[in-house]
Amino acid sequence: MKKRLDDYKDRRTHLSNLSDEELHARFWKLAEEIVDPMLELGRKNTSPSIERSVLLRMGFSSLEAKEIVNIVLEKGLISKGAGHAVYKLAKVKNISVRDAGVKLANGEFLDEIDNLFGKEEAPC
Repeated sequence: MKKRLDDYKDRRTHLSNLSDEELHARFWKLAEEIVDPMLELGRKNTSPSIERSVLLRMGFSSLEAKEIVNIVLEKGLISKGAGHAVYKLAKVKNISVRDAGVKLANGEFLDEIDNLFGKEEAPC
């Protein structure tokens, strides 16, 4: 087994003059640089399975989640997120998120969901 060269002292020289506060700030800056691209991917990319998973975590059954996602897909709103669509619908209708999702899954509010995100979001 090859022994690893201990070059820790050489690799840390650029950090040796930093205070604890500066090290803390540098750590979080680097952490943000790593995480930001992942967050951006999550914001811009989704799939029906991801949206069903979100709805399941919101308390909907798998059958309800499937119907909600199908409706959101048909309406061309998948990029906004199925959970987001249900949440906005609940706010507009002044009902619970659960009620909004169940009613949507049962075919209610189909006209209202078209207008949740404005005209630019309507399917072509």
